[in-house]
Amino acid sequence: MGILEKISEIEKEIARTQKNKATEYHLGLLKAKLAKYRAQLLEPSKSSAAKGEGFDVMKSGDARVALIGFPSVGKSTFLSLMTSTASEAASYEFTTLTCIPGVIEYKGANIQLLDLPGIIEGAAQGKGRGRQVIAVARTADVVIMMLDATKGEVQRALLEKELESVGIRLNKTKPNIYFKPKKGGGISFNSTVTLTQCSEKLVQLILHEYKIFNAEVLFREDCSPDEFIDVIVGNRVYMPCLYVYNKIDQISMEEVDRLARRPHSVVISCGMKLNLDYLLEKLWEYLALTCIYTKKRGQRPDFTDAIILRKGASVEHVCHRIHRSLASQFKYALVWGTSTKYSPQRVGLTHMMEHEDVIQIVKK
Repeated sequence: MGILEKISEIEKEIARTQKNKATEYHLGLLKAKLAKYRAQLLEPSKSSAAKGEGFDVMKSGDARVALIGFPSVGKSTFLSLMTSTASEAASYEFTTLTCIPGVIEYKGANIQLLDLPGIIEGAAQGKGRGRQVIAVARTADVVIMMLDATKGEVQRALLEKELESVGIRLNKTKPNIYFKPKKGGGISFNSTVTLTQCSEKLVQLILHEYKIFNAEVLFREDCSPDEFIDVIVGNRVYMPCLYVYNKIDQISMEEVDRLARRPHSVVISCGMKLNLDYLLEKLWEYLALTCIYTKKRGQRPDFTDAIILRKGASVEHVCHRIHRSLASQFKYALVWGTSTKYSPQRVGLTHMMEHEDVIQIVKK
Protein backbone atom coordinates (compact mmCIF):
# COMPACT_ATOMS: atom_id res chain seq x y z
CA MET A 1 0.00 0.00 0.00
CA GLY A 2 1.43 3.39 -1.05
CA ILE A 3 1.60 6.50 1.13
CA LEU A 4 -1.43 8.09 -0.60
CA GLU A 5 -3.57 5.00 0.10
CA LYS A 6 -2.42 4.95 3.75
CA ILE A 7 -3.31 8.65 4.14
CA SER A 8 -6.72 8.03 2.56
CA GLU A 9 -7.39 5.05 4.91
CA ILE A 10 -6.46 7.07 8.02
CA GLU A 11 -8.59 10.06 6.92
CA LYS A 12 -11.57 7.73 6.43
CA GLU A 13 -11.03 6.14 9.86
CA ILE A 14 -10.81 9.58 11.54
CA ALA A 15 -14.09 10.57 9.83
CA ARG A 16 -15.75 7.32 11.01
CA THR A 17 -14.52 7.58 14.61
CA GLN A 18 -16.92 9.38 16.94
CA LYS A 19 -15.27 11.98 19.14
CA ASN A 20 -15.65 11.09 22.80
CA LYS A 21 -13.57 10.36 25.90
CA ALA A 22 -13.12 6.69 24.98
CA THR A 23 -11.70 7.37 21.51
CA GLU A 24 -9.41 10.37 22.23
CA TYR A 25 -6.24 8.21 22.46
CA HIS A 26 -7.15 6.35 19.27
CA LEU A 27 -7.79 9.65 17.44
CA GLY A 28 -4.53 11.13 18.77
CA LEU A 29 -2.56 8.17 17.42
CA LEU A 30 -4.33 8.34 14.04
CA LYS A 31 -3.49 12.06 13.77
CA ALA A 32 0.16 11.36 14.62
CA LYS A 33 0.33 8.66 11.91
CA LEU A 34 -1.37 11.00 9.42
CA ALA A 35 1.14 13.80 10.10
CA LYS A 36 4.01 11.29 9.67
CA TYR A 37 2.78 10.06 6.28
CA ARG A 38 2.11 13.61 5.06
CA ALA A 39 5.67 14.59 6.02
CA GLN A 40 6.99 11.64 3.97
CA LEU A 41 4.85 12.75 1.05
CA LEU A 42 6.37 16.24 1.12
CA GLU A 43 9.97 15.00 1.08
CA PRO A 44 11.27 15.37 -2.47
CA SER A 45 12.02 11.98 -3.98
CA LYS A 46 15.51 11.44 -5.41
CA SER A 47 14.08 10.62 -8.81
CA SER A 48 12.16 13.91 -8.96
CA ALA A 49 15.43 15.85 -9.29
CA ALA A 50 15.06 15.43 -13.03
CA LYS A 51 15.44 18.24 -15.53
CA GLY A 52 12.51 20.59 -15.81
CA GLU A 53 11.46 24.21 -15.82
CA GLY A 54 12.60 26.13 -12.71
CA PHE A 55 9.52 26.90 -10.67
CA ASP A 56 10.67 28.96 -7.70
CA VAL A 57 11.64 32.60 -8.15
CA MET A 58 14.60 34.35 -6.51
CA LYS A 59 13.48 36.25 -3.40
CA SER A 60 13.80 40.00 -3.90
CA GLY A 61 12.44 43.24 -2.50
CA ASP A 62 11.54 43.94 1.13
CA ALA A 63 8.84 41.27 1.51
CA ARG A 64 7.28 38.40 -0.43
CA VAL A 65 3.55 37.82 -0.93
CA ALA A 66 2.19 34.60 -2.47
CA LEU A 67 -1.05 34.84 -4.43
CA ILE A 68 -2.86 31.51 -4.32
CA GLY A 69 -6.32 30.39 -5.32
CA PHE A 70 -8.30 28.12 -7.59
CA PRO A 71 -8.02 28.53 -11.38
CA SER A 72 -9.90 31.49 -12.91
CA VAL A 73 -10.51 33.53 -9.74
CA GLY A 74 -8.67 36.59 -11.10
CA LYS A 75 -5.10 36.18 -9.78
CA SER A 76 -3.42 37.14 -13.06
CA THR A 77 -5.70 40.17 -13.53
CA PHE A 78 -4.88 41.26 -9.97
CA LEU A 79 -1.12 40.94 -10.61
CA SER A 80 -1.41 43.01 -13.80
CA LEU A 81 -3.39 45.73 -11.95
CA MET A 82 -1.10 45.97 -8.92
CA THR A 83 2.28 45.68 -10.65
CA SER A 84 3.83 46.57 -13.99
CA THR A 85 4.07 42.83 -14.79
CA ALA A 86 1.66 41.51 -17.40
CA SER A 87 0.45 38.03 -16.46
CA GLU A 88 -1.62 36.33 -19.14
CA ALA A 89 -5.30 36.42 -18.17
CA ALA A 90 -8.10 34.62 -19.98
CA SER A 91 -11.55 33.25 -19.19
CA TYR A 92 -10.36 29.63 -19.30
CA GLU A 93 -8.73 27.69 -16.46
CA PHE A 94 -4.94 27.18 -16.01
CA THR A 95 -3.90 30.25 -18.03
CA THR A 96 -0.90 30.59 -15.66
CA LEU A 97 1.31 27.49 -15.74
CA THR A 98 4.38 28.70 -13.86
CA CYS A 99 5.26 31.20 -11.10
CA ILE A 100 5.10 34.82 -12.32
CA PRO A 101 6.69 37.53 -10.11
CA GLY A 102 5.74 41.19 -9.97
CA VAL A 103 6.67 44.10 -7.69
CA ILE A 104 4.22 46.35 -5.81
CA GLU A 105 5.77 49.72 -4.94
CA TYR A 106 4.02 51.00 -1.83
CA LYS A 107 5.12 53.45 0.90
CA GLY A 108 8.71 53.27 -0.32
CA ALA A 109 8.82 49.46 -0.09
CA ASN A 110 9.22 46.95 -2.92
CA ILE A 111 6.87 44.05 -2.22
CA GLN A 112 7.39 40.97 -4.39
CA LEU A 113 4.05 39.49 -5.48
CA LEU A 114 4.05 35.95 -6.86
CA ASP A 115 1.20 34.84 -9.11
CA LEU A 116 1.14 31.07 -8.60
CA PRO A 117 -0.72 28.60 -10.86
CA GLY A 118 -4.25 27.69 -9.74
CA ILE A 119 -4.47 25.10 -6.96
CA ILE A 120 -6.96 22.26 -7.37
CA GLU A 121 -8.34 19.82 -4.83
CA GLY A 122 -5.70 17.21 -4.00
CA ALA A 123 -2.83 19.70 -4.56
CA ALA A 124 -1.03 18.54 -1.40
CA GLN A 125 -0.80 15.08 -2.96
CA GLY A 126 0.84 16.61 -6.04
CA LYS A 127 -2.14 17.11 -8.38
CA GLY A 128 -1.80 19.94 -10.93
CA ARG A 129 1.73 21.01 -9.84
CA GLY A 130 0.11 21.62 -6.44
CA ARG A 131 3.09 20.52 -4.39
CA GLN A 132 5.43 22.98 -6.12
CA VAL A 133 2.88 25.81 -5.71
CA ILE A 134 2.55 25.07 -2.00
CA ALA A 135 6.35 24.84 -1.56
CA VAL A 136 6.69 28.39 -2.95
CA ALA A 137 3.84 29.60 -0.72
CA ARG A 138 5.82 28.40 2.33
CA THR A 139 8.59 30.92 1.55
CA ALA A 140 6.25 33.93 1.57
CA ASP A 141 5.75 36.47 4.39
CA VAL A 142 2.01 36.77 3.74
CA VAL A 143 -0.42 34.66 1.71
CA ILE A 144 -3.20 36.33 -0.27
CA MET A 145 -5.90 33.71 -0.84
CA MET A 146 -7.89 34.86 -3.85
CA LEU A 147 -11.46 33.56 -3.79
CA ASP A 148 -14.40 33.85 -6.16
CA ALA A 149 -17.10 35.74 -4.20
CA THR A 150 -19.81 33.65 -5.91
CA LYS A 151 -18.38 30.40 -4.46
CA GLY A 152 -15.97 31.69 -1.82
CA GLU A 153 -16.96 29.48 1.12
CA VAL A 154 -16.40 26.18 -0.71
CA GLN A 155 -13.09 27.36 -2.20
CA ARG A 156 -11.87 28.73 1.11
CA ALA A 157 -12.53 25.48 3.00
CA LEU A 158 -10.80 23.37 0.32
CA LEU A 159 -7.74 25.62 0.10
CA GLU A 160 -7.36 25.82 3.89
CA LYS A 161 -7.48 22.01 4.03
CA GLU A 162 -4.78 21.70 1.32
CA LEU A 163 -2.48 24.20 3.08
CA GLU A 164 -3.13 22.66 6.53
CA SER A 165 -2.12 19.22 5.25
CA VAL A 166 1.33 20.49 4.17
CA GLY A 167 2.06 22.30 7.42
CA ILE A 168 1.04 25.89 6.58
CA ARG A 169 -0.95 27.35 9.49
CA LEU A 170 -2.89 30.46 8.50
CA ASN A 171 -3.46 33.30 11.00
CA LYS A 172 -2.38 31.08 13.90
CA THR A 173 0.37 31.51 16.47
CA LYS A 174 2.93 28.87 17.36
CA PRO A 175 1.66 26.65 20.22
CA ASN A 176 3.23 27.63 23.55
CA ILE A 177 4.70 24.18 24.30
CA TYR A 178 8.28 23.56 25.40
CA PHE A 179 9.55 20.31 23.88
CA LYS A 180 13.10 18.96 24.05
CA PRO A 181 14.20 15.38 23.21
CA LYS A 182 16.78 13.95 25.64
CA LYS A 183 19.22 11.03 25.65
CA GLY A 184 17.72 9.33 28.73
CA GLY A 185 15.46 9.72 31.73
CA GLY A 186 12.12 8.88 30.11
CA ILE A 187 9.35 11.40 29.40
CA SER A 188 9.01 14.28 31.85
CA PHE A 189 5.57 15.91 31.46
CA ASN A 190 4.34 19.16 33.08
CA SER A 191 1.78 21.88 32.45
CA THR A 192 1.24 25.36 33.86
CA VAL A 193 -2.47 25.39 32.89
CA THR A 194 -5.38 22.97 33.20
CA LEU A 195 -5.43 20.77 30.09
CA THR A 196 -8.82 19.86 28.59
CA GLN A 197 -7.71 18.47 25.20
CA CYS A 198 -4.48 16.58 25.97
CA SER A 199 -3.47 14.25 28.79
CA GLU A 200 -0.10 12.84 29.88
CA LYS A 201 -1.02 9.40 28.52
CA LEU A 202 -2.00 10.82 25.10
CA VAL A 203 1.25 12.85 24.94
CA GLN A 204 3.26 9.69 25.67
CA LEU A 205 1.36 7.68 23.02
CA ILE A 206 1.99 10.38 20.38
CA LEU A 207 5.70 10.58 21.29
CA HIS A 208 6.01 6.78 21.10
CA GLU A 209 4.46 6.88 17.62
CA TYR A 210 7.42 9.12 16.63
CA LYS A 211 9.84 6.71 18.39
CA ILE A 212 10.63 9.33 21.06
CA PHE A 213 11.01 7.74 24.50
CA ASN A 214 13.04 10.42 26.33
CA ALA A 215 11.90 14.04 26.27
CA GLU A 216 10.91 17.07 28.33
CA VAL A 217 7.40 18.42 27.63
CA LEU A 218 5.87 21.53 29.20
CA PHE A 219 2.45 22.83 28.16
CA ARG A 220 2.12 26.57 28.78
CA GLU A 221 -1.36 26.75 27.20
CA ASP A 222 -4.29 24.40 26.64
CA CYS A 223 -3.31 22.91 23.27
CA SER A 224 -4.93 20.20 21.16
CA PRO A 225 -3.19 16.94 20.07
CA ASP A 226 -2.83 18.45 16.56
CA GLU A 227 -0.90 21.43 17.95
CA PHE A 228 1.35 19.12 20.00
CA ILE A 229 2.09 17.07 16.84
CA ASP A 230 3.00 20.35 15.07
CA VAL A 231 5.55 21.09 17.81
CA ILE A 232 7.12 17.59 17.50
CA VAL A 233 7.31 17.76 13.70
CA GLY A 234 8.82 21.25 13.99
CA ASN A 235 8.63 22.28 10.31
CA ARG A 236 5.28 24.08 10.44
CA VAL A 237 5.02 27.57 8.96
CA TYR A 238 2.79 30.09 10.77
CA MET A 239 1.89 32.94 8.48
CA PRO A 240 -0.67 35.72 8.13
CA CYS A 241 -3.27 35.28 5.39
CA LEU A 242 -5.64 37.75 3.75
CA TYR A 243 -8.80 36.22 2.26
CA VAL A 244 -9.58 38.33 -0.81
CA TYR A 245 -13.05 37.86 -2.32
CA ASN A 246 -12.95 38.92 -5.99
CA LYS A 247 -15.89 39.48 -8.40
CA ILE A 248 -18.10 41.24 -5.81
CA ASP A 249 -19.90 42.96 -8.71
CA GLN A 250 -21.62 39.59 -9.34
CA ILE A 251 -23.22 39.20 -5.87
CA SER A 252 -25.78 41.13 -3.78
CA MET A 253 -24.87 44.02 -1.46
CA GLU A 254 -25.98 41.96 1.58
CA GLU A 255 -23.56 39.18 0.61
CA VAL A 256 -20.73 41.72 0.04
CA ASP A 257 -21.39 43.16 3.51
CA ARG A 258 -21.36 39.67 5.10
CA LEU A 259 -18.05 38.70 3.44
CA ALA A 260 -16.41 42.05 4.29
CA ARG A 261 -17.20 41.60 8.00
CA ARG A 262 -15.46 38.22 8.24
CA PRO A 263 -12.08 38.27 10.02
CA HIS A 264 -8.97 38.68 7.81
CA SER A 265 -11.21 39.31 4.75
CA VAL A 266 -11.21 41.98 2.03
CA VAL A 267 -13.75 42.29 -0.81
CA ILE A 268 -12.61 43.55 -4.23
CA SER A 269 -13.48 43.54 -7.92
CA CYS A 270 -10.53 43.37 -10.34
CA GLY A 271 -12.88 43.81 -13.31
CA MET A 272 -14.27 47.11 -11.96
CA LYS A 273 -11.12 48.09 -9.96
CA LEU A 274 -13.06 48.31 -6.67
CA ASN A 275 -11.47 48.52 -3.18
CA LEU A 276 -7.88 47.83 -4.34
CA ASP A 277 -6.46 50.75 -2.26
CA TYR A 278 -7.94 49.29 0.93
CA LEU A 279 -6.43 45.89 0.08
CA LEU A 280 -2.97 47.48 -0.19
CA GLU A 281 -3.44 49.14 3.23
CA LYS A 282 -4.41 45.79 4.80
CA LEU A 283 -1.48 44.05 3.09
CA TRP A 284 0.94 46.62 4.54
CA GLU A 285 -0.56 46.05 8.00
CA TYR A 286 -0.20 42.23 7.70
CA LEU A 287 3.39 42.49 6.43
CA ALA A 288 4.25 44.57 9.56
CA LEU A 289 6.89 46.69 7.79
CA THR A 290 8.33 50.03 8.92
CA CYS A 291 10.05 52.75 6.89
CA ILE A 292 13.09 54.38 8.50
CA TYR A 293 14.67 57.51 6.97
CA THR A 294 18.32 58.46 7.40
CA LYS A 295 19.86 61.89 7.94
CA LYS A 296 23.45 63.15 7.64
CA ARG A 297 24.78 65.74 10.08
CA GLY A 298 23.82 69.28 9.06
CA GLN A 299 21.59 68.06 6.20
CA ARG A 300 17.88 67.47 5.72
CA PRO A 301 16.52 63.88 5.97
CA ASP A 302 16.51 61.82 2.77
CA PHE A 303 12.81 61.00 2.27
CA THR A 304 13.40 59.52 -1.20
CA ASP A 305 15.23 56.39 -0.03
CA ALA A 306 13.72 54.62 2.99
CA ILE A 307 15.22 51.65 4.85
CA ILE A 308 12.47 49.01 5.10
CA LEU A 309 12.57 46.81 8.20
CA ARG A 310 10.25 44.50 10.15
CA LYS A 311 8.15 45.93 12.97
CA GLY A 312 10.09 45.80 16.24
CA ALA A 313 13.45 46.60 14.61
CA SER A 314 16.11 48.31 16.77
CA VAL A 315 18.81 50.88 15.97
CA GLU A 316 21.22 47.92 15.66
CA HIS A 317 19.09 46.44 12.84
CA VAL A 318 19.28 49.83 11.03
CA CYS A 319 23.10 49.82 11.41
CA HIS A 320 23.37 46.30 9.97
CA ARG A 321 21.15 47.27 7.03
CA ILE A 322 23.35 50.31 6.20
CA HIS A 323 26.69 48.47 6.59
CA ARG A 324 27.73 45.36 8.47
CA SER A 325 30.64 47.13 10.25
CA LEU A 326 28.62 50.18 11.36
CA ALA A 327 27.35 48.63 14.62
CA SER A 328 30.94 48.06 15.86
CA GLN A 329 31.83 51.74 15.21
CA PHE A 330 28.55 53.03 16.71
CA LYS A 331 28.73 55.78 19.38
CA TYR A 332 25.12 56.98 19.60
CA ALA A 333 22.18 57.91 17.36
CA LEU A 334 19.80 60.85 17.21
CA VAL A 335 16.19 59.88 16.44
CA TRP A 336 13.22 62.02 15.44
CA GLY A 337 9.74 60.44 15.40
CA THR A 338 7.04 58.63 17.35
CA SER A 339 9.45 56.22 19.08
CA THR A 340 11.01 59.06 21.08
CA LYS A 341 9.79 61.15 24.05
CA TYR A 342 11.24 64.31 22.50
CA SER A 343 12.91 65.07 19.15
CA PRO A 344 15.74 64.57 18.61
CA GLN A 345 16.48 62.00 21.32
CA ARG A 346 19.92 60.51 21.88
CA VAL A 347 19.58 56.71 21.89
CA GLY A 348 21.65 53.51 21.97
CA LEU A 349 21.70 50.35 19.84
CA THR A 350 18.73 48.73 21.65
CA HIS A 351 16.27 51.60 20.99
CA MET A 352 13.17 50.32 19.13
CA MET A 353 12.35 52.21 15.93
CA GLU A 354 8.84 53.02 14.69
CA HIS A 355 7.31 53.74 11.28
CA GLU A 356 8.67 56.88 9.54
CA ASP A 357 11.30 57.66 12.23
CA VAL A 358 14.35 59.64 11.12
CA ILE A 359 17.79 58.52 12.36
CA GLN A 360 21.24 60.15 12.37
CA ILE A 361 24.07 57.78 13.40
CA VAL A 362 27.20 59.16 15.06
CA LYS A 363 30.33 56.98 14.88
CA LYS A 364 33.14 56.73 17.46
